[in-house]
Amino acid sequence: MAIINNVTQLIFTGLFQDQEAQKGCFVVFLPMYIATMLGNGLIILTVNTSKSLNSPMYFFLSHLSLIEICYSSTVVPKLISGLINKTISLDGCITQIFFFHFFGVAEILLLTVMAYDRYVAICKPLHYMTIMSRPVCHVLVVSSWLGGMFHSVIQILITVQLPFCGPNVIDHYFCDLNPLFKLACTDTFVEGIIVFANSGLIASCFFLLLVSSYVVILVHLRNQSVEGRRKALSTCASHITVVLLFFGPAIFLYLRPSSTFTEDKLVSVFYTMVTPMLNPIIYTLRNAEVKNAMRSFPGSLWDLTHILSSS
Repeated sequence: MAIINNVTQLIFTGLFQDQEAQKGCFVVFLPMYIATMLGNGLIILTVNTSKSLNSPMYFFLSHLSLIEICYSSTVVPKLISGLINKTISLDGCITQIFFFHFFGVAEILLLTVMAYDRYVAICKPLHYMTIMSRPVCHVLVVSSWLGGMFHSVIQILITVQLPFCGPNVIDHYFCDLNPLFKLACTDTFVEGIIVFANSGLIASCFFLLLVSSYVVILVHLRNQSVEGRRKALSTCASHITVVLLFFGPAIFLYLRPSSTFTEDKLVSVFYTMVTPMLNPIIYTLRNAEVKNAMRSFPGSLWDLTHILSSS
């Protein structure tokens, strides 16, 4: 049966219905996006140019920053430009969904890899460099990217088969599956269940896995010295904070029925814009090695990193 698509252009309602509030978004979100690009870019630059940051933890951190840049760039530029032009082609919408889920799941998998890295470092320190060898680290990172790709392909395969023949106003500020499903001229119950399983349950399962890994780490730390516990907890605290900031809003949205409440859109803002901006600050504020490496930059660049870390 041929798929009927009379809709070629979609129109976003935006984050707020009020035009003045939408204009206020530009003033808020543009600096946030710039800070996200600069902060994560500086972490990538620091890790790849500093000889002292050559451990697997920093290797994974640089890839996390790269994902944050890509993830935020999938959504924020369109949101900002949407103040002028709120339309997007159907193909463009599906493309945005693909990359949004691709980078989102890649981040989930990489955060899990980083938790495993901390588990090995704290619970098996004598075997750490053997277990987390450079080839293994590369395999884990590539697996994270491939996992995100596989997940996103599944989402797109169920989306491109839907017919769109009527409404073309999508009640969101970017393209996501549930808002787009509401425009399809067919029942999307099955597709909704697949999204629930492929997004909500995946996020929940990996979140429980991450929580379990840190419970094991905390139990193991009881046998270490006070100084050892302090150093390990300082390292893990940043990662736990990032995990909570990312997984909390995502699970809230994908494990409940879709709605069009403004509150849900604001929750989406948190994990598409706020969390990518905060991650560099969280890691640099609690990590003396990263801050010391940044001090080796030229004066103007170090001043910029200091401003970002102190904001």
